[in-house]
Amino acid sequence: MLTVRGISYLIGDTPEAEMRRDLETIARDLHCTTVMLIDSDRTRLIEAARAALDTGLGVYLRPHVPDRPQPELLRHLDDLAQAAEELRQAHPDRVTLMVGSEFTHTAPGIVPGPKSFIRLKIILRWRRLLRRRLDRRLHTLLTAAAATARRHFHGPLTYGAAGWEHVDWSLFDLVGVSLYRGAGNHAGYTDRLRGLVRDHDKPVVITEFGCGAFTGADLRGAGSFQIVNWFAAAPYIRGDHPRDETVQARYLCELIDQYTAQGVYGCFVFTFVMPDFPFRDDPRLDLDKAGFGIVAVSESTPRRPKAAFHAVAERYSDSKTSAQQQD
Repeated sequence: MLTVRGISYLIGDTPEAEMRRDLETIARDLHCTTVMLIDSDRTRLIEAARAALDTGLGVYLRPHVPDRPQPELLRHLDDLAQAAEELRQAHPDRVTLMVGSEFTHTAPGIVPGPKSFIRLKIILRWRRLLRRRLDRRLHTLLTAAAATARRHFHGPLTYGAAGWEHVDWSLFDLVGVSLYRGAGNHAGYTDRLRGLVRDHDKPVVITEFGCGAFTGADLRGAGSFQIVNWFAAAPYIRGDHPRDETVQARYLCELIDQYTAQGVYGCFVFTFVMPDFPFRDDPRLDLDKAGFGIVAVSESTPRRPKAAFHAVAERYSDSKTSAQQQD
């Protein structure tokens, strides 16, 4: 049974009142126990965490500071850890700190490249040749990050590892892995899950999983957004990719069911809403279907929960009921 039933929330420039409504929806209607808050600004993260805790949610604080030099990244983490500890003392057992995520491409210095997306392309193409370098430099940074966080924060600590990263989990209290399913790993996905739970004596949390809402998105998984031509003056969908919200809903439910069956401690759907991927009536300009949000954002109409929202809510509600019956 999933103990942590969660979803991530990208804070960005969301107005405070809207953010509070979203967090209440996550707690009340989506039946989540926990929300993963993601942002580059410490103040926004802590404010959002307070709002989430007010609703009864647990929080995972995830700093997202891509492309910053490693010393700056560690200073940012040091500041956040101090603020997170104050929250934890006020709300025991409800605050978890992540030192970051997918450092092999989000942090400069592990592989060459001026920007995260360039480093990611290099890793995806050459990671076998780069394996020793990736492992060695990632371990050095994670060791420093864990030590930095623990100087101030005395609650549970974890990291959001990319699927290709090899992490020394003795540094952390929970094993955290972003584990999207796609055509390339579909056959071995369950075995990977089973291995994660079997091979670690710590709780395993899936920190990201999701796909788009179009035909074939389940086979693309994390690559769903790649159907968009982002280099056009007005980004548009390349090729024929009919909108199909049932694909996203089915994908999320299948993976939640697998996590439950394999004894995974918790999971975080990626993600609640993505304002940069707006819904439009024109299929060629409908970026929402290429995004991972389970709530659609339109430039002209109110937000709308997608089929995936209702499917996840049902799964999480069933888990909540089972947990209450066992208690």
